[in-house]
Amino acid sequence: MQNLTVNDAVDFYRLNLDPDVLKYTGDVPFQTVDGARRFLKQYEQYEKYGVGRLAVIDKETDAFIGWCGLKYSPDIDEYDIGFRFFKDVWNKGYATETAGRCLEFGFSDLNIEEIVGRAMTENKASIQVLEKIGMTFKQQFDFNGQKGVIYRMTKREYDKISATTDK
Repeated sequence: MQNLTVNDAVDFYRLNLDPDVLKYTGDVPFQTVDGARRFLKQYEQYEKYGVGRLAVIDKETDAFIGWCGLKYSPDIDEYDIGFRFFKDVWNKGYATETAGRCLEFGFSDLNIEEIVGRAMTENKASIQVLEKIGMTFKQQFDFNGQKGVIYRMTKREYDKISATTDK
């Protein structure tokens, strides 16, 4: 994984064009590649908070296959994990693997106290990823007018899980 840059604009644009990819996000597609480029140029998560969505690159083909990462929302003082991948790599474990690494980075390197994951209730695949990486259901919420769920994990829970898997 690596920071998203303006060089990822074409892939970022293409990823958001697929209605199935955006189905449960509440996002709208970029109108143009330049729109994606402007978004990436103004993306400040790395500089401001030391986290951000990261480009996921296939090691064998060197192709951009999606993104995963943490995002900080200062207005609610919360870190959330998110991921989005091209359909041709769904169900291959990329979301689970990269999301797990992002949790590890957040808890072990940054000492974040809690990370949440949000999903629309209908988005069973994303909920399954959140559960596979050890997050637990916290509450329901309104996700842009749809029923949503919030999953969470604390640093303490992560440390406890890590201690048992490291042995």
